[in-house]
Amino acid sequence: MITVTELRFLADAQTSYHILKPWWDVFWYYITMVMLMIAVLAGALQLTQSRMLCLPCKAEVDNRCAHPLEQVITKIHLSAGSLANITPSTGIQNDLHRQQYAYIDAVCYEKQLHWFAKFFPYLVFLHTIIFAVCSNFWLHYPSTSSRLEHFVAILYKCFDSPWTTRALSETVAEQTVKTQTRKRSRRLTSFSSSAEDTENTKQSLQPGVESTAVEDDASSVLDKKEGEQAKALFEKVRRFRLHVEQKDIIYRMYMKQIVAKVIALLVIITYVSYFLMHITFEIDCIVDIEAFTGYKRYQCVYSLAAIFKLLATFYVLLVFLYGFACFYSLWWMLKSSLKQYSFEAVREKSNYSDIPDVQNDFAFILHLADQYDPLYAKRFSIFLSEVSENKLKQINLNNEWTVDMLRNKLTRNSRDKIELHLFMLSGLPDNVFELNEIEVLRLELIPDAKLTPMITQLVNLKELHVYHSTLTVDLQALSFLAENLETLYLKFTAMEKIPSWIFLLKNLNEIYIAGSLDPHGSHTEGLQDLKNLKALYLKSSLARIPQVVTEMLPSLEKLSINNEGHKLMILISLKKMKNLTCLELINCDLERIPHSIFSLTELREIDLKGNNFQTIEEIISFQHLQKLTTLKLWQNSIAYIPIQIGALANLEQLYLNHNNIEMVPLELFLCNKLRVLDLSFNNLTYIPEEIQLLKNLQYFAVTKNSLEVLPDGLFKCSKLQNLLLGKNSLTSLSPLVGDLTNLINIELIGNQLEFLPPELESCQSLKPSCIIVENNLLHTLPLYAKENEEPSPF
Repeated sequence: MITVTELRFLADAQTSYHILKPWWDVFWYYITMVMLMIAVLAGALQLTQSRMLCLPCKAEVDNRCAHPLEQVITKIHLSAGSLANITPSTGIQNDLHRQQYAYIDAVCYEKQLHWFAKFFPYLVFLHTIIFAVCSNFWLHYPSTSSRLEHFVAILYKCFDSPWTTRALSETVAEQTVKTQTRKRSRRLTSFSSSAEDTENTKQSLQPGVESTAVEDDASSVLDKKEGEQAKALFEKVRRFRLHVEQKDIIYRMYMKQIVAKVIALLVIITYVSYFLMHITFEIDCIVDIEAFTGYKRYQCVYSLAAIFKLLATFYVLLVFLYGFACFYSLWWMLKSSLKQYSFEAVREKSNYSDIPDVQNDFAFILHLADQYDPLYAKRFSIFLSEVSENKLKQINLNNEWTVDMLRNKLTRNSRDKIELHLFMLSGLPDNVFELNEIEVLRLELIPDAKLTPMITQLVNLKELHVYHSTLTVDLQALSFLAENLETLYLKFTAMEKIPSWIFLLKNLNEIYIAGSLDPHGSHTEGLQDLKNLKALYLKSSLARIPQVVTEMLPSLEKLSINNEGHKLMILISLKKMKNLTCLELINCDLERIPHSIFSLTELREIDLKGNNFQTIEEIISFQHLQKLTTLKLWQNSIAYIPIQIGALANLEQLYLNHNNIEMVPLELFLCNKLRVLDLSFNNLTYIPEEIQLLKNLQYFAVTKNSLEVLPDGLFKCSKLQNLLLGKNSLTSLSPLVGDLTNLINIELIGNQLEFLPPELESCQSLKPSCIIVENNLLHTLPLYAKENEEPSPF
């Protein structure tokens, strides 16, 4: 049994499609309803009234029934008899029974009545069913009905969405503001004569003032729930467009329906018009049952002939009207480009100039909706605009991230600066600009971040990180960054992602660029405009150092290139960078130390990490760099240290860790200014006693080697603060370790020690937490064991 709820749902479903029915579809519907009424009326008449009434013929003239008067006149002409013998006729006398009349009526109805007059109601009903099916099949065919149902559901939601009203009202308000501004500007230009009028003109023409107020008023009416619903609508529209715009199933189905109706109409009009004349009132019927009734020929009347002929004529007229609508719809389909739909008019009248044109089934459905009411497409277009979607995201984002929530995310980084790190947001909340204490802003994986003029409130902002984020900068915001920003970190993936606005930051001191740059460095051509740039960090896969770096950055003091394991060639251009104090060529697949760097006399630090050095015989040339204090040759394949290392008398930091060094030359200890010496992760088996010559040594690391014993000279380096001896083969630690009174950190884990010398407790700056060793060895220290044995006062 069908419930009332199901019937209501069926009726609502049919009603919901009315926006996809043009006027001709509505016209077809009503004509079909009238046709159905004609069929019902004709059928009811045929069932309730006598269909045929027949009377027998006693005589025949010319093979037809003759009237009695005709018989008398015929006899007069033949026999020339006297008129006096004629008597008036009183009718034909017969003795047929009622059942015989009924039999004759039935036989004459079935055999002699024309089939069109007999089946006229059923034909009209059949035609009505054909027209109804041809008009509605596309609404119920699986491949089209699912798309139409989805579209109608989305369209109604878009039409009624508060976001649609907000977007359109904002457009109207902005247009009103622009119109008023133009009028004011013309009026003031024509009639202003005082300084006060001029000042008022400037205020009235100030960009963004009125539009901002309108936006604030409009955004206040959109609560969080409505914003989430609108956000879901944007996603539904995007998916629907992606699904429907690829094919033209609906268009082709609609066209096939119209063609089918046109063909059916031509057939129906042809044969109905022809057979209309076969509906007659009088019918001459011959039934060969004379032996039973005494009569062979009968004169019959079809009682419904007159009304059926009238109904048939009216039906033909309806079919002609139906055909007119069909031919018009076919003409509309053929003359118009219904697979393309342009929102040009909407773009011109609104501030959403990015609304895209659509095609195929998506375009055809919108054309049908336009026939009902163009306002539907206009309101629907708001959800095709990325600008509109970004505005909605911004409002939702502002509602989600309040000032208090953002303030709770503020931290102090390792450089004691106040930092805000935003990760994987849909955009940049406007409330960020209320936190004027921010010094470092880090944006990571934010697809649509935008810096508005409100950034001028961040007066302490000096450092900006943009990691895999698309950052759009307003002109006024760019002017502020150009004056205040000192450090920029930029990471991206695709080559085209590097923004051009970074080359306008004239006061930038440091810039870090990591991403897929052009191997020849064409994406860095704008760097020459950064006249105050001091440090440049490039992490990419470059074939050579960009020419703009070596020739057009005279103030550059630090250059760092991480080539991610790719070969960096043509390093001769480094000679031009006379002001460099720090050079880092990391993971550049170098096999020799470039000779070009030996002419950079201002260098203080050189980092050649992660290359393919096996020998470093060129190290003698470093003696020409009198200011060189730091040399990093770590993570290479260096087999030995040349004795020429002793010529680097000014060296203070030397990093040779992660190599294949097996011995330390005595000449190394001639570098008596060394404060940091890192020899960890090598193949060393002993350390010479001459290490005691390094009186300034503060950091010494030999982790992950093969040392079995330590020289006593090591413990004469009284300034030593960090001693890293882990993962060796030491069996004991000399009691002389107590002489290292400045020691603050020692690593012994991974050796073969059985106990720790008690003298280790003489190192007053050394805390137990800074002794990195196995727990069981730590308990061998008397003071530590005593502290653990004392009962807790609690």
